[in-house]
Amino acid sequence: MTINFPELARQAAADGAITAEEVLALRRAAWPDGRIDQTEAEAILAINDVVSAKGPEWIDFLVEAVSEYVLNGTEPRGYVADATADWLIARLDHDGRLDSAAELELLIRVIEKALGTPDRLKDYALTQIERAVLTGKGPTRDASTLGGAALSAGSITEAECKLLRRVIFASGGDRPAAVSQREAEMLFRLKDATLGRPNAAEWQRLFVQGVGNYLQGWTGGRAISRERAAELEGFMNDTSSSLGRFFGRMTRLGTGDLGTAAQDIISAGKPARDFQGEAGAEAALTSPEKVWLVGRIHADGQIDPLEDALRAFLAEG
Repeated sequence: MTINFPELARQAAADGAITAEEVLALRRAAWPDGRIDQTEAEAILAINDVVSAKGPEWIDFLVEAVSEYVLNGTEPRGYVADATADWLIARLDHDGRLDSAAELELLIRVIEKALGTPDRLKDYALTQIERAVLTGKGPTRDASTLGGAALSAGSITEAECKLLRRVIFASGGDRPAAVSQREAEMLFRLKDATLGRPNAAEWQRLFVQGVGNYLQGWTGGRAISRERAAELEGFMNDTSSSLGRFFGRMTRLGTGDLGTAAQDIISAGKPARDFQGEAGAEAALTSPEKVWLVGRIHADGQIDPLEDALRAFLAEG
């Protein structure tokens, strides 16, 4: 890179700001090859650590550049490796917390764009939001970015609802991700801690949809794992003679024969899946799910308005 990142970091530390012109210079230096390596990502995060006034140009660059490294720095591209997830958490974490909304936005953007990511990355992001709601302090209460608001502990803001929705419904491929039991239990904890408080209007809808997704969500279309994606990518990149002969035979077939042969390969011995039937069957609550739900609803000996709305939602399904 042509930009001296350590020198720029020292300049930023001197005045606590980074200008739009400096961000533009960084963009020009970082993107010639369309890739960001770990050294560059480390340097960008080092600058972020010493900049107190984070303008929109800097936040956009931080999120785009570091997420490029996290998502595409290892093969297969688009999947976050375990080691990369650990690196990102360690690099952003300050005694168990995030310092700014910019760091939280980076974390959530990675989760949203990833084809697959370790669960701990999602769990870490949700922990930051839950802690902010319960304590009234944290990156979501940064009024200068992400629409944060200075509310007391125990109230959920509109910004926090949007962030929670982005994380728990982040896509893991070509469909909305299924809400996990841990995430549903987190939503119940937030509900219990914020009952009767001046919460955002969106909160009840998010609670009902999130817990309802966990109880009724269909997982039959789950995206393939990072390991399986790597296996398939290795297969497609195989230039061995045996694989070459296989595709050679396929290309020598006529158009009609090729279609028939491909169909035979794909469908041999496998009846067509009844996706609608699978989704309907999975929407029905199992005995363990019923026990889980009853335990959560009756934990305090009463049914509150959000729990009543959840029961109505499940009855409609």
